[in-house]
Amino acid sequence: MSNDKRESIWQALENHANQMKESRLKDFFNDAERVSKYSLEFDEIYLDYSKNFLNEDVMKLLLELAQTSDLEGAISRLMSGHIVNNTENRPALHTALRQDLSSQIKLNEENIMPLIKLEKEKMFRLVEQLHQGIYKGVTGKKITDIVNLGIGGSDLGPVMAVEALQSYQQSPLKLHFVSNVDPDVISGLLQTLDPATTLFILSSKSFTTTETLANAQVAIKWLEDNLKTKDIFNHFIAVTANPEKAQEFGIKPENTLRFWEWVGGRYSIWSTIGLPLAISIGPEHFEEFLMGARKMDEHFSGTPMTTNMPVLMALIGIWYINFWQAPTLAVLPYSQRLRRFPDYLQQLDMESNGKSVSAVGKNVKYDTGPIVWGQAGTNGQHAFYQLLHQGTHFIPVDFIVAAKTHSPLADQHLQLVANCLAQAAALMQGSDEVDIKFAHEHMPGNKPSNTLLLSKLTPRALGQLLALYEHKVFVQGIIWQINSFDQPGVELGKKLANTVISSLVRGETGSKMDPSTRDLIERIRA
Repeated sequence: MSNDKRESIWQALENHANQMKESRLKDFFNDAERVSKYSLEFDEIYLDYSKNFLNEDVMKLLLELAQTSDLEGAISRLMSGHIVNNTENRPALHTALRQDLSSQIKLNEENIMPLIKLEKEKMFRLVEQLHQGIYKGVTGKKITDIVNLGIGGSDLGPVMAVEALQSYQQSPLKLHFVSNVDPDVISGLLQTLDPATTLFILSSKSFTTTETLANAQVAIKWLEDNLKTKDIFNHFIAVTANPEKAQEFGIKPENTLRFWEWVGGRYSIWSTIGLPLAISIGPEHFEEFLMGARKMDEHFSGTPMTTNMPVLMALIGIWYINFWQAPTLAVLPYSQRLRRFPDYLQQLDMESNGKSVSAVGKNVKYDTGPIVWGQAGTNGQHAFYQLLHQGTHFIPVDFIVAAKTHSPLADQHLQLVANCLAQAAALMQGSDEVDIKFAHEHMPGNKPSNTLLLSKLTPRALGQLLALYEHKVFVQGIIWQINSFDQPGVELGKKLANTVISSLVRGETGSKMDPSTRDLIERIRA
């Protein structure tokens, strides 16, 4: 469709938003069929999006907006391996990592599924050796502790998923995660570990990541000093898209797991970057995790937009960001095991769609990716919910809760669920004016939310939840006409850091350095 058509839809949505801002969300439920009209169930996830400022006219316009962006064509291109990352001339084939290995997905005329199969089998062999105590350190002792050294997608996905699926842990191996270059983190951890029984996973796509390699050097010195040998590289496994660089570093080829340039870091949990998760939950449950995501892929690529869960969530987000001027999204999982999920989504969403230039290099004239934040319930209720209920900001919310628990304390889990449902209802309804004695007690309500109800926090359900948000972010990028798969903004600070560290070490401050940074360097050196 033409730009004129897109602009007319955009204007119509603006008009609807302006009119609807005078509406009361709770009045929408005068329609007895509202919940059934604005809810959707797929496999392990039930989405209730009835507590939103939506009606048939708005939904029709949002779906038309998606059509003007050729969304169906974009989904097909994503799933079939076309170049969708135009600035880096790459496909984004993270979905291939969780597909049935008997399928065919071609890249440059080569079926990549056998490559994926080989690396996954190699990863699972390592997992079994660790579980059975066959894999040993240089002194012949079994491995008891595994430290994942990585940052960004090489940390956020694995640490979140390991914690989320703690109920499925298959061995007594203890997993630790170090991402920050802050020396307090790794030095504090190493004080608690035995070098003879510790294995390090170096996770870096390029194998040039500054923070990861700095921590790796600390680990090498710790092992050499304590084990009294230079032969310590059996205590390292590399996971990288640059195996040559890993081997130059000293990692043995048999201890190097590969993934590929067409896997973005924030989508890499499905690859061998998921090694810590595979170690924790075992190959069988890891396959269930992949299968859950695969089911969501099939739903996303094969379901009409009117009943397509990622598409609907994306459109709701577009509605609030662009037509209700809502720059943030609160993601509130009512599960302590999912407490790192908002952190994971921050990278997934904000690194993908935090763009102000379109895919064809033009400045966009509208807001793009939201500021994603959140915390596990009920903790957040005693922190920032005051602002959600009575603050001046308009903040849409995604509530996430599981119907069933792994804990034997089922009654206490019902308290958790009750709090989640009550908060969503209270944000929508507000307080009854009849019960208000003082102005400061007034709760205006009218705050929209989605509720994502999982049957239980299983590997399959977690896989579906992650893939749901991946596809949601992709859809929004398509509608905003931006490239969701590059991240040039991540690189600038890294480049400047190299200059600054030279100045800190040698005291040389170049003429191009700004006066503030120059002064701070001089003070730190002093």
